[in-house]
Amino acid sequence: MKEIENAKELENLLKKEHAILIDFYAETCPPCQTLMPIVEKLAGDYEGKVEFQKVDVHKFPDLRTKYQVGSIPTLFFVKKSEIVDKSVGVVPGSVLVEKLESLIKA
Repeated sequence: MKEIENAKELENLLKKEHAILIDFYAETCPPCQTLMPIVEKLAGDYEGKVEFQKVDVHKFPDLRTKYQVGSIPTLFFVKKSEIVDKSVGVVPGSVLVEKLESLIKA
């Protein structure tokens, strides 16, 4: 998983056509730490099918505000420059697999 380093990088990422999962998280967030191993495993499972990126909301509070991320972790499922789905909080890996499969087919 690659970490977004600036706002421009996220804007450019959102312009891409392929499937992307963006994880808005914080290092100090216990639910984020619970979800992280699941997301990292899925990043390996879906390598070449879905691009996985993460945004630390403490480093980029402006991005948190811009994308209306109220609670973390929040996962955005993006394809063809559009946020097609999102997930908030800790969810089972099986739910994320369903969302990723729908994203790939979208």
